[in-house]
Amino acid sequence: MTTRILPAVGDPDAARAVTTLIGQLPDAEPAQPVTDSTQLVDTLARLAAASLDELPEVVLVHERIGPVPALELVREVALRFPAVGVVLITADASPVLFSAAMDSGARGLVTLPLGYEELASRVQAAAQWSVGVRRHLGGGAEQVTGPGGTVVTVSGAKGGVGTTVTAVHLALAARASGRTVALVDMDLQSGDIASYLDVQFRRSVADLASIADVSPRVLQDAVYVHETGLSLLLAPAEGERGEEVTDRAARQIVSALRGRHEVVVVDCGSQLNSANAAAIEMADTALLVVTPDVVAVRAAKRTVRMWERLQVRKAEETVTVVNRHHRSTEIQPPLVQKITATRVAGTAVPAHFKELQAVVDAGRLHELDAKSTVKQALWALAGELGLVGAPATEAPGKPGRPGKPGKQLARVGDRGSLGLRRRTGGR
Repeated sequence: MTTRILPAVGDPDAARAVTTLIGQLPDAEPAQPVTDSTQLVDTLARLAAASLDELPEVVLVHERIGPVPALELVREVALRFPAVGVVLITADASPVLFSAAMDSGARGLVTLPLGYEELASRVQAAAQWSVGVRRHLGGGAEQVTGPGGTVVTVSGAKGGVGTTVTAVHLALAARASGRTVALVDMDLQSGDIASYLDVQFRRSVADLASIADVSPRVLQDAVYVHETGLSLLLAPAEGERGEEVTDRAARQIVSALRGRHEVVVVDCGSQLNSANAAAIEMADTALLVVTPDVVAVRAAKRTVRMWERLQVRKAEETVTVVNRHHRSTEIQPPLVQKITATRVAGTAVPAHFKELQAVVDAGRLHELDAKSTVKQALWALAGELGLVGAPATEAPGKPGRPGKPGKQLARVGDRGSLGLRRRTGGR
């Protein structure tokens, strides 16, 4: 049996050494090494989307891979692609690290400098385990082993640009099309989703922060099922508790939600923290909401540049949404695209706050009139992003009205990170 092996090694010299040694293993078929965590997850997601049989049997993760720490990457691969055997390559052979690697989902550990016998033994064991899992999964494997649900993060260039309203209606549109949807408030210090949807619930995302393994039962206890059918994971009522949510916790929470929902929408606010960074890094699509004024556009440019400096997300992999758009404003979407170097969504959201004011004040944003041009635009945006089918994009009102869907945006692989916050009534 041929064993397909995918090395994930950041250092070029180490990658050559690993590839050379893999090539000497019997019946081994080494793939081209990937150089960072994002490329590894993107590659596995692309292969899994095609077929379970396309996935490699073994993935080798070098301890110096980045930007995600090696153990966190092992955990993510194990959660999202359970039929792939992961082997960690490390110079630390201590029992503590071995235990941590096993807890993260690794199927073996190889110490540096690499030795032929040890590598061959670990790869063979991981490959046999992988083949056994795939045989057990059988016909239902594609549903368990694929990349999971679609994750969309919504961030604001600055406070008050309409981030939460956008996130809520993207989630509502996806839910209306029959998909299972989770809406997460990662604006940890000042999240307003509970206020917009008239929800009082004592559990929050902070309650999951200290849990090592977020099981379905634990997740169910922390999630509030709204009358619309949305699964809500709210921000903590005490803003200071937001500090409890680390990047590791955020990854684990988003991965758990992604495994149980077809669509996960994350409201990231407008402030950068490690949890928001992790969420955006994992996102298939990262939205940046901006209004057509000089201050907001400058803030959007600063945000995009910061994401790039921190190796969070590249500008071309960020989708900018223009909110409160009006034909008479000097700043139009093409100019926003030129200034920020991002992709601007084909759907712009019109400036009609009066349509929103009553439902925002009442905390009943989900009851916004279907004839509202704002709702039509936001649901059309959901269609453009591929979150809904045709019935949902037509539901809010007549097709072809403001916010007519443009060409569907291609899914961006897992990347980047940051977040934003908005004021209540952010449109």
